[in-house]
Amino acid sequence: MERRRMDAALLVLFLGHLAAALEVPLDLPQPPTITHQSPKDYIIDPRENIIIHCEAKGKPHPSFSWTRNGTHFDIDEDPNVTMRPHSGTLVVDISRAKAEQYECVYQCTARNKHGTAVSNNIVVKQSRSPLWSKEKIKPIVVQEGVSLVLPCRPPAGLPPPIIFWMDNNFQRLPQSSRVAQSLNGDLYFSNVLRDDSRNDYICYARFPYTQTIQQKQPITVKVLNKEPADERKPSFLIPSGPSSSKTVLRGQVLEMECIAEGLPTPEVSWTKVSGDLPAKRTSFLHYQRTLRIVNVSESDAGDYRCTARNQLGSVHHTIHVMVKAAPYWISGAPRNLVLAPGESSVLTCRASGTPKPSITWAMNGIPIENSPKDLSRKVEDDTIIFTDVQPGSSAVYQCNVSNDYGYLLSNAFVNVLSEPPRVLTQSNKVYQVIKNHRALIDCASFGSPIPKITWFKDSRSSTLDGDPYILHDNGTLEIHIAQAHNSGRYTCVARNSIGIYENHVSLEVKEPTRILKQPEYKVVQRGKSVVFECKVKHDPSLIPTMTWLKDDGELPADERLIVDSDSLTITDVTENDAGVYTCIMNTTLDHDSASAELTVVERPDPPTDLELTDQKKRSVQLTWTPGDEHNSPIQKFLIQYEDLLHHRGHWHNLTEVPGTKTTAHLKLSPYAHYTFRVLALNAVDFSRPSLSSRVYKTEPAAPDENPTGVQGFGTEHDNLVISWKPLSGLQSNGPGLHYKVMWRQKAVDSDWTTVTVANNSKFVVSGVPTFVPYELKVQAVNDYGAGPEPAIAHGYSGEDLPVAAPENVQAIVMNSALAEVHWDPVPFKLIRGHLKGFKVYYWRERSLHKHNPHHVEKQILTFSGNHTRGMLPGLHPFSLYSFNVRVYNGKGEGPPSPTRQFETPEGVPGTPTSLIVTNPNLDSLTLEWSPPHVRNGRITGYTLKYQQVNNSNELGPMEELALPANETSVTLPNLKYSTRYKFYLNAKTVRGAGPAISGEGVTIMDEAPSVSPFGNVSSLVGEDGALISWEYRGPEKNVYVEYKNKNSEAEEEWQKELVNGSQNFMLKGLKGGLSYRVRVVAKGHHDQPPLLSEEVLVTVPAVASRQVDIATQGWFIGLMCAIALLILILLIICFIQRNKGGKYPVKEKEDAHTDPEFQPMKEDDCTFGEYSDNEDHKPLKGSRTPSNGTVKRDDSDDSLVDYGEGGDGQFNEDGSFIGQYSGKSASRDTAEGHESSEAPSPINAMNSLNSFV
Repeated sequence: MERRRMDAALLVLFLGHLAAALEVPLDLPQPPTITHQSPKDYIIDPRENIIIHCEAKGKPHPSFSWTRNGTHFDIDEDPNVTMRPHSGTLVVDISRAKAEQYECVYQCTARNKHGTAVSNNIVVKQSRSPLWSKEKIKPIVVQEGVSLVLPCRPPAGLPPPIIFWMDNNFQRLPQSSRVAQSLNGDLYFSNVLRDDSRNDYICYARFPYTQTIQQKQPITVKVLNKEPADERKPSFLIPSGPSSSKTVLRGQVLEMECIAEGLPTPEVSWTKVSGDLPAKRTSFLHYQRTLRIVNVSESDAGDYRCTARNQLGSVHHTIHVMVKAAPYWISGAPRNLVLAPGESSVLTCRASGTPKPSITWAMNGIPIENSPKDLSRKVEDDTIIFTDVQPGSSAVYQCNVSNDYGYLLSNAFVNVLSEPPRVLTQSNKVYQVIKNHRALIDCASFGSPIPKITWFKDSRSSTLDGDPYILHDNGTLEIHIAQAHNSGRYTCVARNSIGIYENHVSLEVKEPTRILKQPEYKVVQRGKSVVFECKVKHDPSLIPTMTWLKDDGELPADERLIVDSDSLTITDVTENDAGVYTCIMNTTLDHDSASAELTVVERPDPPTDLELTDQKKRSVQLTWTPGDEHNSPIQKFLIQYEDLLHHRGHWHNLTEVPGTKTTAHLKLSPYAHYTFRVLALNAVDFSRPSLSSRVYKTEPAAPDENPTGVQGFGTEHDNLVISWKPLSGLQSNGPGLHYKVMWRQKAVDSDWTTVTVANNSKFVVSGVPTFVPYELKVQAVNDYGAGPEPAIAHGYSGEDLPVAAPENVQAIVMNSALAEVHWDPVPFKLIRGHLKGFKVYYWRERSLHKHNPHHVEKQILTFSGNHTRGMLPGLHPFSLYSFNVRVYNGKGEGPPSPTRQFETPEGVPGTPTSLIVTNPNLDSLTLEWSPPHVRNGRITGYTLKYQQVNNSNELGPMEELALPANETSVTLPNLKYSTRYKFYLNAKTVRGAGPAISGEGVTIMDEAPSVSPFGNVSSLVGEDGALISWEYRGPEKNVYVEYKNKNSEAEEEWQKELVNGSQNFMLKGLKGGLSYRVRVVAKGHHDQPPLLSEEVLVTVPAVASRQVDIATQGWFIGLMCAIALLILILLIICFIQRNKGGKYPVKEKEDAHTDPEFQPMKEDDCTFGEYSDNEDHKPLKGSRTPSNGTVKRDDSDDSLVDYGEGGDGQFNEDGSFIGQYSGKSASRDTAEGHESSEAPSPINAMNSLNSFV
């Protein structure tokens, strides 16, 4: 017992070493490891070569051998079998052999000098799809209502076939709760019906490996109904009996079925007797007949009950489920061990199963009990304990776990090495991770003993072994939530007892990719455009890729879909474009996506299938079928009609119904030929109209209604016009429509006068009294009778002008600008019409002031309605007004009332007409003014107010002076000299003071030696100009700086610059080297002499020339010499050309000249004459004469220089003409001056010219 406790402690000690088992680099010695092998049960296709896989790695590379059925398989002896190079994989060529002879159990062995690994036992079987045995199936005849089973019994195949039932047309036979296929392929009928009779019940078997399908002979079923079966309670067809049992292996699929028969068809349900069904792993198939549980575990063992029930009863069946388990690993297969000499560890082979499996160990393929003894190794059931291993102890150990349902075979090597650390992760690798995501930085290492991994960052000040860092057993450093400050350079150090190794990597934490503006749900009408926006923010160092999907698939290849950097545009949208659009922004590290749906709408299709039902005399029911609403629900239907009898070609709205209805009850009128159509309305628009319904005719009848809008009025003083709104053709209800017009005088006991009117909507009654009330009626009548009794309307005969004026007219003056006029009403009979109102005519006779003229302009105020008074606003004060009042009706105005008068009282006067300040002195000013133009009464005096104004426009205390009415001037004494004053003057009447007029004035300066308001005038000359500064104490606002040249004495040459209230100014534009007189001037008011400062002299220094005289430069002298030489050469060429007889071609210029007085000159005697056609005497060419007679130089070098009227023609030494044309000849024929000829160029002159060129 003590020994077992010590072994257990050692086992726990070594678990850490086991968990950290390492992958040995292939450049180091290691035993073989199987990397790939064929499955244990290997089903092959007999039509293809057999390939049995066996791949392994090791150092040195392992060699391979095989056993077949437990004995050595000599591959070289079988010409059909080859082994792939550097591999253990076998390839069997079946072209020369049958596959059946290779149906065996194979096992692969891979070995090198460090050990031997073996594969599983690979059982090779070929797939089989045998044919159905031929049999003659008799027709099955059954009574209706009984149960039936159609057997399938397919041939046994490998693997088992998939069964399904179809008919002759390869259509699957429909299944239901009554008809179902069982798990074994038979077709069960709980009860048969007559419709089950058919001759093509065919069972098909599909073999998946060979992809072949075979069919059973068709089964014929004939159902008789002579004596239908009675109803019965359920009973089970399968399974039989009250209970059964089923065994299933752990991890597989459990399927149980209960198929019951009965009439009516029973329903099947399932329960677990000993617990609940596992909801997430349970499903019900075949109309509840089959219970399916996936990934079975031990907890699924127990009793399951299926119940079949119909109206007559129920039946139960219990299935006892036992769960067995082939061996399975508890903590994984044994892991390879890499140990350093002297280290200890364990190999664990921990597995389970039902029944409990047995465990056996082998070393290098040999049972461990037959292997050489090793003191460092001890076997304890499922564990091998290694202590103090030594070099040469490397080997491969096999663990075999088996029970009745299978086995597990695992290879695990023990490799004894002594190796310094190495880091397998790439050096200087850059890890990139998105912010707030997990970062994993690898440090895969190898060494023996196992290296210890430590991490450092940047300065390596401390190891990274605490929050937020997590160090995994495999050396990986984890940062659970990476942040920007985690970016940097990391160093992992691998260290063991033999050595140390460092590796450097970098971590970059990137900003996440986020969609800032997601695409939005869009509803778009067909034919229009839509834009989905998808604006994204991402880390600038990552390259983004925008991808758009439609319905989780690629966008259609359509030029209407335009993808931009942050949007998707779809032009000319169609219904096929509807769907869900997703924008995906991908980077190398992350992505973000957003979706939006596009709904394409269009106006609905027109309704169809219009039908008229429930036809009555005055109604009909209309039904229709709605058209496609195109993703926008129909809101309503509009029913329209056309009356083919009265208004053909015109459609009228009849009624509307909600979009959920497809019928409408229509009320109709008699005597009409109706056709109907329907329009559908959705959120987009109305649909096109439907096709018209058939014609529906209604029978004639008497009118249902009379004309509306009956009224009576007069157009003359002795007539009565009766008018009405006529009925429409649809309202007439029948042919022969006419109107019965009736009238009588109101309030007079008289009979109705009646006339019949057809084809008209009014009737005129003449010879009636003026403006008398009448009662009126208009009745509709047709060939089928009269309409209902009409209602009585009222009207009046024609109006005439009023014959009386208002009486007792008087005016009450309210104030100087308002009066109220009163009058008595005019008797109704004297108005002779509808009273419209009263008009007041009023006018201003004159002002009550003796100086004002006479006024006679009339004004009119209208007071609509029955008034007896009115206000007259806007009157002039202190005036005499006249007025009268008139009544008016619809015909016009009556006579005026007697004219009355009233006077308005005085008001405040207007502004004085003018105010002038004169005679300014040292201490006084004189004011002169004119009385107001509008006095509004008698002027009783004036009020004058004044106050001082200083240089900053601040006002001093106000002084007030009362002046009599007869004065128009005043002198104000005792004022301050050189001071500005502001004045306010207004006039007064008994009603008060009117508005004031204002003005300003300034007293003059003292005549004693005055002190200038300017002081400390100075100047400062700089690069920008001369800055003039001063001090100013005067009242004037307008201050100028004046300057002029020192040498100028004329006073008018002073130049001014306005200062704008400042006390310094920059004079610009002064010429260098000159002196200027400068002064500051203050301009006073009203012709006062200006105030001057003392003058200052400003001298502007001359600017030193910074330019270089190019005349002294060598390059300039050389250029001038070259130009002079070129001119000399040109002159020599011209001289030679003229000596060789060249003539000036002036003929073309004369041709262009239209002046008839211009004549050519003869070349031999300098006289005017005709041009000769002789080759030696052709005219000059190349000059053009303007209409003013002045000849200008043309582009030709040999043209005339100057010519014009007057002067003698002269020639130079080479014979060229340099004088002027002179003289005019009116007698010369102008046509002669337009002949053209051309002087030839002498050949010698051309050769001379060519020699220079």
